Amino acid sequence: MTPLGASLVCGALSSPFKRAGRPDAALPPDRLTRPAAPVEPGPLAAYGGICGFAASGPLPLTYPHVRAFPLTLRLMTGRAFPLPVLGLVHTWIEITPHRPVRPAEPLELAVYAVGLSPHRRGAEVTMATEARVGGELVWESRSGYLSRHRRATPDHAARGRTTAARGPAAPAAEDLPALAEWRLPSDLGRRYGAVSGDRNPIHLHPAAARLFGFPRAIAHGMWSVARCLAEAGDPDAVRFLRAEFRAPVLLPATVTYAADASGSAFELRGPDRRTHLVGSVLRSAG
Repeated sequence: MTPLGASLVCGALSSPFKRAGRPDAALPPDRLTRPAAPVEPGPLAAYGGICGFAASGPLPLTYPHVRAFPLTLRLMTGRAFPLPVLGLVHTWIEITPHRPVRPAEPLELAVYAVGLSPHRRGAEVTMATEARVGGELVWESRSGYLSRHRRATPDHAARGRTTAARGPAAPAAEDLPALAEWRLPSDLGRRYGAVSGDRNPIHLHPAAARLFGFPRAIAHGMWSVARCLAEAGDPDAVRFLRAEFRAPVLLPATVTYAADASGSAFELRGPDRRTHLVGSVLRSAG
């Protein structure tokens, strides 16, 4: 069994003994790290292919998050982590790239929990991820994950209070012009899970998703962000990204990518104009 698989089994076994919606619980002080290692070309190419990134150039802006996900999962499945990992819903992410990173550069990774706050649907934990090259901080992120009350209705949104949101909130991206339409297959969650390591049951099969209140498997929020960034282009100019996941994308689905003329605001919406994701980026001048 792979270390990631072992973490998932550990999380499945420990989740029944942890309570959702505990904003007063203590977070583990651990800072999990991974020594410097180059990116493997095969997994990077598979990730780029499913998300739509170019086959050459710097690492995709979202890829360090994927590289660090085994550390995140190991921390979340540990005995000291207060929330059940099964059914956790990714609600928002902020990414700050300090410079472009080349695939050949060995990345040192670190993950730690920042804070825990009440949410109207349960409790939301903020996780931090950092990537360094030779000790230089080249990339960092903050992410919110929601542990929902059992009585909660399905929602992929971060409509409650979040912590450690350092940048501007993503805009209410209404009436942005539609630029592309994507048909998402029913197995997208399984395919993305295979390349990212995120095999949360809510993304894999309808039967597993129904156990957590979703009628069908839902797409990964990080796939949605990555696909939008790949469509926008000019990744080297991005200096800050914030995205909020407003509603689940039930698979299979047809979704529309919309963005303003500058590419600083974007959204992903369904045929009924239900907004699944809103995001904003800050780009360097010139």
